[in-house]
Amino acid sequence: MTTNARYGHSLTIGVDIGGTKVAAAVVTPGGRVLARLRTQTPERSKSPAVVEDTIVSAVSELRREYTVRAVGVGAAGFVDERRSKVLFAPHLSWREEPLRDTLSVRLGLPVVVENDANASAWAEVRAGAARGVDDVVVVNLGTGIGGAIVSEGRLRRGRYGLAGEFGHMTVVPGGHRCECGNRGCWEQYASGNALTREARELVVAESPVAEALRQEVGGDPGLITGSLVSELARKGDRACRELMEETGTWLGVGLANLAAAFDPELFVIGGGVSETGGLLLDPARRAFAKGLTGRGYRPEARVVAAALGNEAGVIGAADLARESLPRARRGLRQRRLGGLRRF
Repeated sequence: MTTNARYGHSLTIGVDIGGTKVAAAVVTPGGRVLARLRTQTPERSKSPAVVEDTIVSAVSELRREYTVRAVGVGAAGFVDERRSKVLFAPHLSWREEPLRDTLSVRLGLPVVVENDANASAWAEVRAGAARGVDDVVVVNLGTGIGGAIVSEGRLRRGRYGLAGEFGHMTVVPGGHRCECGNRGCWEQYASGNALTREARELVVAESPVAEALRQEVGGDPGLITGSLVSELARKGDRACRELMEETGTWLGVGLANLAAAFDPELFVIGGGVSETGGLLLDPARRAFAKGLTGRGYRPEARVVAAALGNEAGVIGAADLARESLPRARRGLRQRRLGGLRRF
């Protein structure tokens, strides 16, 4: 095993687990990614151990070339206040899963578990679009919607570690069913899944405005993805542009609500859907300005795209692991001795 001599013993690994992928990377203290791996998330119907095996495999492969001090895991779900358990992951099969302890024992390294949106937000604050800004709300659009709050330069997790689950705010009472169990959640109207669902419904309805989209998938709506809709929108397809505008409008509605609650200086929009630039953000900014409480009589937060792209999650998770090292090592020693303690 070799260690990158330039960085000594300061390297950590960040792991980002979403509804569709597991990404892992070796990251420097400055946020530079030295090596990365990416694989598909195992089927949600499989046991949590299958996902854990995938994480251990990725981390072990990266450790063949780099000596690392700790591992940070950004998980798409509710993470408890101790950054230890995944309480509930709507897009995975984790329920009260003791992920930190399981992984730290298997890897022999300190492990920190954090909500994936919190990890991405932290990366943007430390090295991305929000660098130098102390009051930020980050909204990540992907399979669903994740969110995070940074106030006075600190990541705010809430009393139970569950702050920032903006995607599950109810915006349409009695609306579309969400995987969380409720109806009308924000992510059912302003996420990659929402964009895909609306596009498929157009094709199923045999709408003439969706002819280009229908031809692209050979008439099979099951082949439609958010990425495909975004691509066709960039190429000028009218129906796909309208779908993007509708999604962006719903995004802006939610941002106005968040501004009323948190009054940030900056909103950072990340995730795959956000990478379409103005197609999504322009209607979002318009809807945000229109729905802002006290509009015209208050400062208006800026709305910008994230800067770190798909690597934000691994960068943030790795940095959070680095920050927690002294107490994480104490916890690891306790687990090896068989006596778990709260920290």
